[in-house]
This record gives sequence, structure tokens and C-alpha cells, in this order.
Amino acid sequence: MISGIGGVNANFLTGTAGGVLSPTTPAPRGGGAVTGMSFASMVSDTAGRTVDRLKQAEQMSVEVLQGKGDMRETIDAVMSAEQSFQAAVAIRDKIVTAYLEVGRMAI
Repeated sequence: MISGIGGVNANFLTGTAGGVLSPTTPAPRGGGAVTGMSFASMVSDTAGRTVDRLKQAEQMSVEVLQGKGDMRETIDAVMSAEQSFQAAVAIRDKIVTAYLEVGRMAI
């Protein structure tokens, strides 16, 4: 079975030098009003939903192999899980690329 993934490390967003962003408070938008959720919460929620979809698809696949499930619903669940996983990998790649680019900036 697929195990869950841990929360986003707060040091990733704040850095070790006191940091600018807080993973627990929402970022200001537009006119400076504080609304919405933090980036860490958004990433964590998205990762959690992806893991849930993968678990559901895996469970449905097992049921079909046992002759208890519907093949069409299982295929839909597996395809949805695959799309979620591909999106998560693409987002991860963008975050890593941005992190490396920030690391190359001159101070």
C-alpha cells in the first residue's frame, strides 16, 4: 500500500536566516489584505489529495482483481490518479528549478 507523505518542512519556506515567509500565515494579496492559505498549506493539501487518489485507485484495482469491483470505475480512478501524480511531479520539478535558480543569484 502507499504510505502518506509528511508535511512540508518549515525551513524550506523560511530559510535558516530568520526567513521572510511564514508557513502558517497566509501571504498578502493585492491591496495588502491577508487572505487565502499559505503556500505550505496549499502544497501539503495538494500532496494529500494526490496520495488519497493513488490509494483509492490501488484499492479499486485490488477489488477488480478479486472480482468485486467495476472495471470502468477502476480505470477512471487509475487515470485520475495518474494525472494527479504527473501534475505533482511537474510542480515538484518547477519548485526544484526555482530553488536552484535562486541559489545561482548574485548577492
